[in-house]
Amino acid sequence: MERTFIILKPDALENKHVGHILTKIEENGFRIVGLKLVQMTKYDAQKFYEVHKERPFYEDLCNYMSSGPVIVGVLEAENAVQKWRDLIGATDPKEAKEGTIRKLYAQSKEANAVHGSDSEENAIKEIHYFFSERELLP
Repeated sequence: MERTFIILKPDALENKHVGHILTKIEENGFRIVGLKLVQMTKYDAQKFYEVHKERPFYEDLCNYMSSGPVIVGVLEAENAVQKWRDLIGATDPKEAKEGTIRKLYAQSKEANAVHGSDSEENAIKEIHYFFSERELLP
């Protein structure tokens, strides 16, 4: 089994989509092994998204991700990283396939409801940014 890291972003919480998204997660065969509500500081967001530091959207992304509470989580499934990326859809909800989380719940390319790790290696790093091993179900 593989693990992946997720974030339900401020817009998902603000628009009361958390329950719908968690239901989709379970309906698609993922096992939730960790969840927590956090309020990222600007510093937290900057460190987490450091890989994008040179990108033009970096500051806006960090400001947005620290603008309200988020839910961070760890999912487990066979091929979890790709399976989650397929379920969430394209970054821009206008380009996302019907039935994907972003098509259903995202507002814009920035306020796109969820984050998902883009590789198994990054999933491990992202999981350890927010969770210790003892916080995760075996």
